[in-house]
Amino acid sequence: MLLELAIKDFAIIDELRVAFGPGFNALTGETGAGKSILIDALGAVLGERVGSDVIRTGAKLARVEATFDVAELTEREEFAAALAEYGVEPEDGLLIVSREVAASGRSTARINGRASTASMLSRVGAHLVDIHGQSEHLSLLRPAEHLEILDRYAGLHPARHELAGVVKELRHIRRQIAEIEGNAREREQRVDLLQFQVAEIEAAALRSGEEEELLAERAVLANAERLAADATAAHALIAGEDDVFDTAAPAPALSALRQASTYLTDISAVDEGTRSLAARAEELVYLLEDIAAETRAYRDGIEANPARLETVEERLDVLKALKRKYGATIEDVLAFGVTAARELEELTGGGASVEALREREADLLQDVGRRTSTLSTTRRRAGDELAAAVEVAIAELNMGRARFAVQITQVEDADGAPLVDEQGVKRRVAFDETGADRVEFLIASNAGETLKPLGKVASGGETARLMLALKSILSTADATATLVFDEVDVGVGGRSGQVVGEKLWGLSDGHQVLVITHLPQIAAFADDHFRISKGERDGRVVSRVEPISEGERIDELAAMLDGLPVTEASRGNALEMLGRVEVWKDAHSRRPAAAGAAG
Repeated sequence: MLLELAIKDFAIIDELRVAFGPGFNALTGETGAGKSILIDALGAVLGERVGSDVIRTGAKLARVEATFDVAELTEREEFAAALAEYGVEPEDGLLIVSREVAASGRSTARINGRASTASMLSRVGAHLVDIHGQSEHLSLLRPAEHLEILDRYAGLHPARHELAGVVKELRHIRRQIAEIEGNAREREQRVDLLQFQVAEIEAAALRSGEEEELLAERAVLANAERLAADATAAHALIAGEDDVFDTAAPAPALSALRQASTYLTDISAVDEGTRSLAARAEELVYLLEDIAAETRAYRDGIEANPARLETVEERLDVLKALKRKYGATIEDVLAFGVTAARELEELTGGGASVEALREREADLLQDVGRRTSTLSTTRRRAGDELAAAVEVAIAELNMGRARFAVQITQVEDADGAPLVDEQGVKRRVAFDETGADRVEFLIASNAGETLKPLGKVASGGETARLMLALKSILSTADATATLVFDEVDVGVGGRSGQVVGEKLWGLSDGHQVLVITHLPQIAAFADDHFRISKGERDGRVVSRVEPISEGERIDELAAMLDGLPVTEASRGNALEMLGRVEVWKDAHSRRPAAAGAAG
């Protein structure tokens, strides 16, 4: 349930905060006062696309915040799952959703203080508020919407979801078959290419890290003479030539270090404080001896080997050529080979694959046939029930003896799903993820007329009332807590206004209902009444929304009935209208639980 809506610097609204009640909330006021702006602001906080044009002139940003009581909604699995996915938890049963729109057009959204996106607001908001405006009345004229309405009435969305999964797999199987049975010449060319590529990569016997090893080896082979000379010189400086040195020349480093170590050892025998120094010198002797030995071994191992160098160069050329064709690294080349081998196996094993795929296709097609047949049977039964319920509802809405029907048709398709009709006739029909049915609402506005598509014969007023009739019928299955109707009375005269008010008030048994209306006959049914007005402040037009008292309400209804100035006669008519509505409400009182059901 929407507890409160706060708006700042949105269009002509400078700042307002409105607290709504749990039942039927009516919003009335003069044209241009900002009634639709209120709905636009609510839509914005629920994730609808908005731009910087909604920012009030002179302001830096627009802000909308809505507070919802979701204590009962959290018990519903889908809503709880949506909150859990975004890591949002209600606080004391409340959910605070906010959105700011900056002059740059960038918007910031939050749910209970947690940063969100417009898509997150939209998904969560779908469980919170359902806004019905004139655009939705127009959507009722589109046959594509009729299937959704019928399936919602029949509770078929879970079965449709299961069917969609089967259809998706069937389409995948059919794509595989088409690819395998495609152009034979192209397929053979592809096989030849893959065979060459796989063979070339396999023949190279590549291994990961090989290129790095070869590059290191080439560097040594190409510089073998210089490396040997440098190693010889280093060894001579450390230990002398083959550990033999000329006594007339400076002593090698190892010989000098040995002598120094001997002197330090002798010193430590007398001065114990130098033992550590002597020990470290001795360690250096051992370390330098190891260095001398390893340097000699390295020198002796270096060998100029032109033949090996040529072999390494040739191998590196092979690797370079493979990388040029199949990838930037050896690992990429190996991965390409694995992928190519897999594709080659699929193509060359086509005979067996197609046979298996054909069997799977047949099984899936039979499954689709069974599921679409069940959906069609349920839809036909539900369509008859919905049509009967709509005829009752539209009669109550003063649409006379209008007739309503749900037409369900199917299209023959040789590659379609196999169906058996009620007469046992086998057919194949086109299908998609929703099944095999094409649904369209038909109406005959007057007795004796032929049923025709809704979009061709329904007037604006009839469409609005039809939407309300459908909404009242579907309300028991509607899990959305708050229903908003923006000018549902379009095309509805005063004679039908009372019946529309009755229907809207009936919807508040289980929902919170917000209605923007110009008809006093509808506003009179409100449990809470708000007046939207505009005025000037500091030379600027501003919009206000204020709850009105019972006395003010009489004047508001009187003005809606007979205009301004309000007369005693119009007040009397308003009082009489309210009295008549209260009598009707008492006779059609809500169930005991209805008062809090809007949450």
